[in-house]
Amino acid sequence: MNDRVSETALNAAQALGQVSRAWDDDIVSQISHYIGIPAKSPAFDADWAQNGYIDTVVRHAASWVEAQKVDGLKLEIIRLEGRTPVLFFELPASMGSADLAVAPAKAASNPTVLMYGHLDKQPEFTGWRSDLGPWTPKYENGKLYGRGGADDGYAIYASIAAIQALKSQQVAHPRIVGLIETCEESGSYDLLPYIDALGSRLGEVALVVCLDSGAGNYDQLWLTSSLRGMASGVLKVEILTEGVHSGDASGLVPSSFRIMRQVLDRLEDSATGRLLPPSFHCEVPPDRLAQAQATAAILGDEVHQRFPWAHYDCGGATVFALPTTADPVQALLSRTWAPTLSVTGAEGFPNFKNAGNVLRPYSAFKLSLRLPPLVDAASAVQQLKRLLEDNAPYQARVTFESAGASTGWNAPSTAPWFEQALNAASQAYFGAPCGYIGQGGTIPLMSMLSKGFPKAQMMVCGVLGPKSNAHGPNEFLHVPYAKKLTAAVAQVMAQLPR
Repeated sequence: MNDRVSETALNAAQALGQVSRAWDDDIVSQISHYIGIPAKSPAFDADWAQNGYIDTVVRHAASWVEAQKVDGLKLEIIRLEGRTPVLFFELPASMGSADLAVAPAKAASNPTVLMYGHLDKQPEFTGWRSDLGPWTPKYENGKLYGRGGADDGYAIYASIAAIQALKSQQVAHPRIVGLIETCEESGSYDLLPYIDALGSRLGEVALVVCLDSGAGNYDQLWLTSSLRGMASGVLKVEILTEGVHSGDASGLVPSSFRIMRQVLDRLEDSATGRLLPPSFHCEVPPDRLAQAQATAAILGDEVHQRFPWAHYDCGGATVFALPTTADPVQALLSRTWAPTLSVTGAEGFPNFKNAGNVLRPYSAFKLSLRLPPLVDAASAVQQLKRLLEDNAPYQARVTFESAGASTGWNAPSTAPWFEQALNAASQAYFGAPCGYIGQGGTIPLMSMLSKGFPKAQMMVCGVLGPKSNAHGPNEFLHVPYAKKLTAAVAQVMAQLPR
């Protein structure tokens, strides 16, 4: 490749054409292969090292990157003992020859773009369409179905395709590094040691491109403005040492499930879903409220229509289950700035086939507590443990064992160049301005990076739009949107001031 780099802006039509061909000719098949490998995160596969699935997807992605032969790009698989591996790549800045001749030191201090994604996956879950499955990829009407394609296996492939779009047009670009982890779905507890180990190699990060988030629709570029935190763990209530005849004991022996309900009532108002501890709440910043109002005007009822509501026939009319609120603004704030409790698993309950007339000795729930972006997760876990365990009804044995906590994230103020670049890219590839939306999920890395690089701009975006259903059945990657997002990322990176 010619080393001389032009100073012209990225040609949007040419970039989208190249990116689209890369997706159609190669990337879709690469992600399909990835979907077929059950590379579940360590939280869901305790024997991940022995099973080898995580190593397999990491090696496969690394081989593909190396096969692209991107000029100047160096990639390695880094392994710290006892931890999940990461992919790390480096690409030096590519500048015009005139700049290098006048100020060669400028290139050495060039700001860095950090591109992030992950290759570990959530477990299978149930309810997949009869012709679909978590490990059986299917490409249908522009949607690639299967576990992990959208969350977040596509990220490494889209990152390299964006870089190739810059290289092919010889457009100047900043230094770029990539960090692809394999512990994100477990809370990224392995990531901080790698960031510490790679600290000097990350450089002066001025822009983070995180491709692990969502989109309000598939009609424009969406920037994630906030992420909720999370605290998870197992709440267990024990009242007996073994199961006993329910007719003999009920009425005298309290039900472990009833005690469980009493304990959870300390945490949540079951009628409204509101969490009761005031410290679990925070005030919504004025700029985030204004963005929620603007986004509600764009999406309207799509805010709640994106979910697969249960429905049934009643007298010839179809009745749908209802959301907590029909107001789009309140709906956006409830899923991004309000704390919420979900029970994501249970033990101590036999299935229906084996459920005899037995008073069970214990009940255990896996709790997932989503926290507002400005609430400290570690403090919340400590308070949660005291709240649930103290003064147990009937002196039952009540324990809460934390399974990890991650503080949320609120994006820094948007720099003028970044806002202009986002809108220009969204207009170029979608014909609409960039939208801003908070996400209810958690990306632990973002809080880490904001502390480590407080001046960096954060391009947190992704393909998880309406009905894409990450973590659940029928997860899909919206390929037409992914193509445009890939090209948009390339254009924004090219606009980073140097």
